[in-house]
Amino acid sequence: MAPHLTPRRRIALALAAALTGSAALAVNAYATADKSEGNDTAKAKAAAPSGLNGPYLYLGWGNPPKAADLLKETGLTQLTMAFVLSDGGCSPAWDGSRPLEGGQDAETIKAVQDAGGDITPSIGGWSGSKLGEVCSSAEELAGAYQKVIDAYGLKSIDVDIESTEFENAESRQRVIDALKIVKEKDADTKVYLTFGTTPQGPNANGKDLIKKGADAGLDVDGWTIMPFDFGDGTTDMAAATKSAVDGLAKTVGEAYGISTDDAYRKVGFSSMNGKTDVEGESVSPSDFQAMVDYAKEHHLARASFWSVNRDRPCDGGGADSCGGIDQKPWEFSKILAGYTG
Repeated sequence: MAPHLTPRRRIALALAAALTGSAALAVNAYATADKSEGNDTAKAKAAAPSGLNGPYLYLGWGNPPKAADLLKETGLTQLTMAFVLSDGGCSPAWDGSRPLEGGQDAETIKAVQDAGGDITPSIGGWSGSKLGEVCSSAEELAGAYQKVIDAYGLKSIDVDIESTEFENAESRQRVIDALKIVKEKDADTKVYLTFGTTPQGPNANGKDLIKKGADAGLDVDGWTIMPFDFGDGTTDMAAATKSAVDGLAKTVGEAYGISTDDAYRKVGFSSMNGKTDVEGESVSPSDFQAMVDYAKEHHLARASFWSVNRDRPCDGGGADSCGGIDQKPWEFSKILAGYTG
């Protein structure tokens, strides 16, 4: 009998098997504030930095919601679109196969932007051919990143550095140096780096990535950890997320020589709603509310989750179309919509 495949593992296997047809999307957008909200809240949301509170949307499975409708219904101001990969060379393509322009990806981005939205594409992910490994130099990699930015007139990018790209010191350095070039070209382009973590904070690879960033003088707008899939019996996911971010802030503060308070404003987290990829590990709405409250307390640079596809009850749906827990429709999205830093 085939093993049970969780949503992230399904994506990993699908991308590893064939980068030709599956749609791998996730979008970062601003929406008009809910009419029931006060003007102050609406203004705060309108002023929210690009990439601050955008959960991931993946168009490849699970009956994904329409981006514009989701924003109106939940009050979300942003979404994160994943994943941009190598097209076989040092050029970006959605899921490694679809061009930046002329397809459903571009259509979704345009619809969000037409609604006043803002997009943050996620470059990388666990599976597939990574630009940070395929491009032979930092200059080439920066050029690939810039193609994504220029294609849509974006204000931010998220480099989700995982698997072999994260584990290789040369790739980590190339990513850092490329992002430094992007920042030097336009300091207003926000840059987020997303990677895995332990409950205590970054592992050795994560610490090295941050050190490389500090040594290069790279101003990362949000060092973002993914506090899930621990596999160590962790059950209190809110507490584990807080301790992981505490460890991240400490690492960033020491590497950059800034105060802990300033470091918190340079870090963030991207959780996973509902059941994670690890048996017995789950994030409830109350867990996520506690995480967002913690983000507010420390004014974190980013708060997110994977993914809005799963942000609904399991009324006959599978693990790719719901979180597998007792919750209200779009409950995580509505919690995150209130985060303005």
